[in-house]
Parts: sequence; structure tokens; C-alpha cells
Amino acid sequence: MKKALLQVKNLRISFAGKEVVHGIDFHIAPGEKLALVGESGSGKTITALSLLRLVQNAAVSGSAVFEGRDAEVDLLAILERQLRGIRGQDISMIFQEPMTALNPLFSVGAQIAEVLELKMGLATVDAAQAAIKLLADTGISEPARRAQSFPHQLSGGQRQRAMIAMALACKPKLLLADEPTTALDVTVRGQILDLLADLQQKNGMAVLMITHDLNLVRRFADRVAVMENGHIVEQGRVADVFASPQHPYTRKLIDSTPARDLLEILPDSSLAPVMRATDLRVSYPVSVPGFRGWFKKSEFVAVQGASFDIPAGQTLGVIGESGSGKSSLALAALGLHPHQGQLEVTGKAWSRDTAGNKALRRAIQVVFQDPFSSLSPRMTVEAIVGEGLLVHQPGLDEAQRQQRVLQALADVGMLEAQFPGLLQRYPHEFSGGQRQRLAIARALMVEPQLLVLDEPTSALDVTIQKQVLALLQRLQRERGLSYLLITHDVDVIRAMAHQVIVMKDGEVVESGALAQIVDSPRHPYTRTLVAAHAPVSSMPM
Repeated sequence: MKKALLQVKNLRISFAGKEVVHGIDFHIAPGEKLALVGESGSGKTITALSLLRLVQNAAVSGSAVFEGRDAEVDLLAILERQLRGIRGQDISMIFQEPMTALNPLFSVGAQIAEVLELKMGLATVDAAQAAIKLLADTGISEPARRAQSFPHQLSGGQRQRAMIAMALACKPKLLLADEPTTALDVTVRGQILDLLADLQQKNGMAVLMITHDLNLVRRFADRVAVMENGHIVEQGRVADVFASPQHPYTRKLIDSTPARDLLEILPDSSLAPVMRATDLRVSYPVSVPGFRGWFKKSEFVAVQGASFDIPAGQTLGVIGESGSGKSSLALAALGLHPHQGQLEVTGKAWSRDTAGNKALRRAIQVVFQDPFSSLSPRMTVEAIVGEGLLVHQPGLDEAQRQQRVLQALADVGMLEAQFPGLLQRYPHEFSGGQRQRLAIARALMVEPQLLVLDEPTSALDVTIQKQVLALLQRLQRERGLSYLLITHDVDVIRAMAHQVIVMKDGEVVESGALAQIVDSPRHPYTRTLVAAHAPVSSMPM
């Protein structure tokens, strides 16, 4: 057996006397890829950060023996001065969100060059040239020009590639990758995974991947360790764990792919659709540089020529990558952005008269991507959920409103018996899945006919995602609701949609029934999206 590059034994982490990681053991061999898997709060990230002692105000005990370049060291016992020599050189880290991990005041080339100057002792000119080569190695086009760009001037995939270039600048022996693809579109995720695998083989480094994405684990890792509530409950070779999971929590994660439980309604052309769009066009004004901008304005077309119907009780799934025009389409559907072409909700078009749109606002409601930012932190549950009644049914008294709020909360599975003092609680007192249930209850309060679901589960763990989608399916069956579902997740489309449109660069490149889109896609872009998110059960061992 090959000697371990990193051997972690009895790792315990606590805050203010409360233990959150409970004596875990794991090891990583040289050149091996280990995935640490679990839901939010399981202790994955805190475990990785503790190896480099990057967790503030934490009491860490146990041992983490690392085979360094010069000698074997215990990362948890050596002096901070010694650890600074290891960070970034022998062990590097890719953080989950590059936009917050990169310094917004410096170009990405300067930030990579700084690592090379500090860790490798390169001269300024040599470090700048080496930074450009590293960016080129990660597949960034025009690396010399991109090296001069600031983080906000790069796309999400480019920022993540820049983070990888920085992490690999000193050719580390171990790379800690904390959810390196979570914030990226599915096709970009595949590109980043292939890049990491290629660089890992080229440099012979080991990788500790922190993730909750089982498709990613199946595609990338050699071994997997499953973490629940600060305990490692199962670990082994990826093929063995996926083929025969031993722990109930592992089985729960593997079985967390959203299930389809819809009424398969046959189209009825005699019934008017809840929403109809014909040649929908959405654009944004863009300033023209120079003196010409004084006399002429330009525009950016976000949606061009989109046409679709949403029948009663059915779901239209809109799928595409970031920048494809999905969110602009949703804004137009909600009457929140001007549009050209025809767009009708329950047979009526949005007007410039705000008061005249009041009835339409009741007919169409929205559930946003991130429930924490979409719920006011200063309002109670009762005020948040019941707010729509003040606008659309002002004649109700306080007792009637409260009764309606309680009923809406019960409909989404949140009861006073389960959450004492529920109405007077605030959003921060609930988990992510519970907050999204509150957001759904708020949207249902005014009894809409159509819900716009803007990435409603992308901020949630896989098991919570499955629960929220099951709730939305039940509400659709019971109430005959229609959904306009905006997503980049093919699994969510498989579970929720009756009809699908695929968007790329503002245009609808393919549309049709679910089976035709996901099982027999015609457009190359659709085939790429579907292939990038193949179900776990269908992936090769």
C-alpha cells in the first residue's frame, strides 16, 4: 500500500465548547482524488479549512500528518510560521466562490504573479510572464489580455480558471477544492472538471474535493468519504460505495435525484393558455463609447423572437446557461421589464398603467432563487406571507388574514405545532428549505394561476431540493397551477416540465415536449446540456 500523503486522525473541531466535527479519520494517497461528500452543515468545508488552520475561533485537535517536500509534519501542531511556508506551496486551495475569493482591486494576473513572487522568489517580470502561461494552461483564451482584467470583467468560468491557475502556481502536492463548480453552468462544470483532472495527472498532485454533487463525484473521484453531522459515516472506492451503499444517509444522498410525480395532461386547444408569448423581444439600452454616445444609443438584445404557450395546470421549463436570456424572459413575463412582441397573462397584456396591472399581478407570482435574500430579514413570517393580502384583499380583518396565513403555511408543510411561535419568527430562524417553503407560501397567498419559478432549488442541498420539488408537484396537482420554470438543471426539468424551451444567446434554439428535448435532442447545444447532466444511475462505473 502506497504511503499516505495526508493522514488525518481523530480530527475534532469545536466552537465555544460545542463540537461540530467529531473525531473523523481519513487519508489521501499521492496523486489520489478523494471526494468529501455531504449536505450543508455536515462539516465538509470546516474540515478542509482546518487542515490549513484557516478557521477563526475554532478549537482543533487530533492530527493531520502531511508528507511535505522536506519532511513529514503535523499540520495541526506546527508553528504558524512553518504553516505559512506550506500554504499555497505544498497545499493550495480553490474556494467555492471566486468572486469573493479574488481581490477586486487587482488584476487576476497581478494576483497570480504575487503568489509566484512570494512563494517561488521569481522576479516581477518573470512572475508576470509565468502568470500568463498559467492562465493559458487553464484554457483561458487571450491569456495576456485576460491577465490584465479585473475579476468583475471575467465570466464565472474564467474566474474559476484564474483561481485554479493561482492555486497551481507552485505545483502543490495537495489541492483542496471546495465546491469548485457549484456556481457554474453545467457545461462549464464539465470543462472545469476535465481541466482539473488533466492538470492533476500532469502534475501528479492529490485532490481533496469538497462537494454535494454526486454526478461530480462519480465523474471525478477515486474514493469518496460521506459526511453527516460532523461524522464520516462511510468511505471507500467510488464504484463500491455507489453500487452498494452501506449507510442509510449514503443511500439517501444517492436516491436524492428529483422524482417525477405530475399529472400528464393532454393539450386542449379549446382552452386559452394561462400565458402566451409571440415573437417576444427583450432588450437593454447600452451606452455608445465616445462622442457618438451623445447622439446615438445602442441596445443589447437579451431575448429575441421567443414564442410559447403555458396551458393551465402545466409547466414550461426554460433551460439554458447564464447569459442565455432566461432571467430576462422571466422579468418580461412578470411585467417587470419592457418588451416587444405579444405577451398575455390570462388573456390580458401588461400595460403601462400600474393600477391596471393589479389584476395581472395577482394572477402571476414569483418564487426566487435564493430565499434568504428574497425574504425581508426585518419582517416576521406572518407579515411576509400575508403581505399580498394587504394589496389584493384589503377588506380582510387581522383575524381573517392570520387564518389565511396559517392555512397557506400548512399547505406548504409548516405547522405551528412543529414550529412554536411560527408567525412571529424571522427568516434567519429557518433552514434553506424551510425558507423556500415560506417563499412558496407567500406566492400562493393571493391564489395565482401561474408561478414563475426562478431557479427555485439551485441554492438548496440535493435532499432538500427533492422535497421542495415534490411540494411544488403536489400543489400543481391539487390547485391546477401553471409554472414557468427557469433553470439550468436538467434533473429539475426531467422532474417538473411538460414542455421545454432551450435558450442560447437570447434565442430559442429548440422547443417541444419533455421526452423529445431530453431523450432525442436535435440541436447540438441541447445535446451538450443533456450530456453534461446525465443521471447518476446512468453514468458508467
